[in-house]
This record gives sequence, structure tokens and C-alpha cells, in this order.
Amino acid sequence: MAGRFLLRRAIYRWTPSAAPCSGKGFLPFFYNEFRYHYSTNTIEKETQDENEKNSRKNKWFTLPPFTHAVDGVSLGKTLAGRKSNEKEEDLATNSTMTAIKWINRCCPELPMSLVQKLFRLRQVRRESFNDEMQEGRPKRVAAKDMMNHGDRIILPVTVEKKSPSVQGKAKVTYSEEEMKFLHSLILYKDPAVVVINKPPGMPVQGGIGVKRSLDELAAAYLRCNDSEFPRLVHRLDRDCSGVLVMGRTQLSASVLHTIFREKTCEASKHDLEQRREIIQKTYWALVIGSPRRSKGLISVPLQKVVMDNGKFERITVADNAQSSLAQSAITEYRIIGSPCCGYTWLELSPLTGRKHQLRVHCAEVLGTPIVGDYKYGWQVHKNLEPFPCSGLSQDPQEELTNKKLDPFGLNLQSGNISDKQPYLHLHCKEMILPDISVAAQRAKSPTDFDIEDLESIKFDAPLPSHMQKSWDLLIS
Repeated sequence: MAGRFLLRRAIYRWTPSAAPCSGKGFLPFFYNEFRYHYSTNTIEKETQDENEKNSRKNKWFTLPPFTHAVDGVSLGKTLAGRKSNEKEEDLATNSTMTAIKWINRCCPELPMSLVQKLFRLRQVRRESFNDEMQEGRPKRVAAKDMMNHGDRIILPVTVEKKSPSVQGKAKVTYSEEEMKFLHSLILYKDPAVVVINKPPGMPVQGGIGVKRSLDELAAAYLRCNDSEFPRLVHRLDRDCSGVLVMGRTQLSASVLHTIFREKTCEASKHDLEQRREIIQKTYWALVIGSPRRSKGLISVPLQKVVMDNGKFERITVADNAQSSLAQSAITEYRIIGSPCCGYTWLELSPLTGRKHQLRVHCAEVLGTPIVGDYKYGWQVHKNLEPFPCSGLSQDPQEELTNKKLDPFGLNLQSGNISDKQPYLHLHCKEMILPDISVAAQRAKSPTDFDIEDLESIKFDAPLPSHMQKSWDLLIS
């Protein structure tokens, strides 16, 4: 049809009288018309394809290409000394990476429900350079499809707008005072971890009624780069203080989280003599009363009890250790110094990581609740009188300066035993961890590395103001 149309148009436009003057016959004239027509159609088609390509770019965004990386869980188990009957896999490869896992790794801020919905609606594409792909066009990918080296996942651009982190950042404002305060808490920092001295009264994680939390502030002020932000790997109670470790990358967070979990699992097996102390945590606590023995090992299981139709929960000693609700909990303790005026300083080393483990073991097993623990020692605190104080009054100018350095209103200068309502006297004083940064680098090498040669890092957090003042009062 196109040939007939061109032929009719050429006959209509061509006149024999024009041939001698122009020196052209009918065939050359027809050839020129044919070439002009198809060259014009080709340009229009290329322009249309370019517009469609730009339109697709505006509707989709591409994740970084998949590359084999160190498996954080396997590396964490290796560092924790877990033995396996099967041959250990290569730590520098991750052959079980699925499409949905890769999206969660690249976009941890996206809710899992949203990612699963995208797969159900078949809105996830994969761009690969295999020979099976036609003209390099991306194809739909299922959630459990395995990723190959160099594959790129393509998601709808609307996902970025729906991201809760993007929406939250637009609403939350930060200040220079908050940034200075948070940086003043840093005890140690390397490419893998950041360790801070958590102040009492600040929650580590957001929730109902929480305006500022450490994980939110760390994501704003302690980012490793534009895409990575510090992640929690363990918890401290809101009123507790001391060493708090955060993974600066997803790999280091995965390794540390696995180590903490394996530590609890291994200690729960009661193989205490042969356990490998890959992580050592030491707490200081001021308790009311004095234990019968100067040191000892507490191995008493705990369980959670829900009260008031689910409104409140409490951790208590499990009546039946064989119950499915009971969780093994093991704590070492020893007395620091000598008891004074009805108070005793204890050094506590939890071998498991149960919720409120140290507080319950001190209050219900040793019979010496921690000062400021009104949840598990409220009966003792009802009759507790403020410690007589003399000569430790704070200068008004110094008090005003401390308030300016505290942008969150934590009132860190109060709460010692001379006050009517003392703060919780529980502080994570020391922690020893393996050098995760060096371990990750060695795991990438093709040769095996000996974990026994891996050096550990020791972190020490000074006592908070209220505990330091209580210490000074008792030794004066």
C-alpha cells in the first residue's frame, strides 16, 4: 500500500517538461521521493521511542545492581563460635538472595506489606544482561526469584513518595543543639559500628508518646553515607544508661544482631564452663540492701505476665521452668566495695539478654531492688528516705549551663539518692566486642581467616551524673 501511494504521488508531482531542465528522469525523481518518505518515518519513530523511554524513566526508578556480598548471619555465627555438622558456606558469597530480600536490603524503610503488594500486583521488574532477555527490556520478577550478578530491580516511582521515612523527614525538624548533644555521646566510631553513652531517660526506639528516640536521631545525625544509617542491634531500657552499640551498615548490624542472639542461645544451654565469651557486658547497679553472698551466679528463668486486660505487662520469675512461656535467664554478680548506709554497689554480667533480666533478678531473686526501679521495687521505695546530703550543692551558673547543653529536657543533673525520687541506678559500664570492621574485610578475602586472631574492642562508659553523685555521697 505504501509503494502504490508513493508511485501515485511521484506521477502526480513529476512533469516531463521539468526533466530536460533539471536533468532528471522519472526513476531518479521516484527514488528521491521514496528516500525522503522513509527517512521522515524513521526520524519520527526514533523520536517516539525516545519519548516513550523518557516516559518510562519518569514512572520507574532502579535499585543498585546486585553483587555478591558477605553473608552477615553466617559471619555472625562464625564469630560466635557456633559449630555446624555441614561444611560452612563461603562467607563472601550470598547465593540465596531473592528479589524480595534484595529490595529489603536496598530499601529497608519500605514496609514489608508494601513490598509484598508490589509483587502481587506484578509491578516489580528485573533488568538483566543475560541472553534470554529481549532487547534488554526488563521483565516481571517474582518475590522468590533468585538474583544474578548485575541484575537491577525496577520499582514504580510512586514507592518513593509512599516511603514513611521520606514523609517523616519532611515533618521532623532538627537543631544544631541536638546534633552537638548526640555527637558528645559518641564513645567510639569506625566504618562498621558507632558506640554511644546512652543518657538515662531517653528511649532507644520510637513508640507511642515518644517524641525523640535514639534510633531516629542517629539516622539523622550519624549516617555513614546517604543510603546507610545506624541500626539498633540490642536494647537498653529507657531509664537505663551506658554503652549502646549500633551497626552503621546493614552488614555490620546483621553480624552484631546474630552475635547477640547466639550469645543468649548458647548461654541458655547451661554450658557455662565451655562457652566462648565473644561478647562481654558489665553493668553497675546501686541496690537497696545487700546480697547474702559477695558473688554468685543466678540461673532463674523468667516469663512475661500480662495484666489489666493487656494494658500492662510485667516480667516475673517463672514458677515452672519447663513451661513454654519460661525463658532461661543467667546473671553473674559480685559486690563492689562494701555496703554502706543500707546501699550496695553491684557488678552484674548478664549471660543472656532477656527483657528486664537484671532488674528482676536483683529484686525477686537477691531481694535487693535497684535504686529508682519503681516497677519491681515499689514497696521498698515507699519507705525509702532521701540520703542526707551536705557539701554537694550545684552552682546556679553551672546548673544553667547544663540545661543549655540538654536540648531534650532530660534533667540529667538530678536523680541521685539525696533526691525524693531518684533515677534508676543501672548503667552498662563496659562492653567487649569483636572488631566487626576487620572481620568483614577478612571475610571478603578468598582465604579463610582464623577468628582466634581477631582482636576485640573494649568500650567503657563513665557513670551518669546522678550515679556519680550517689557514688560520691556513699564514699564521703
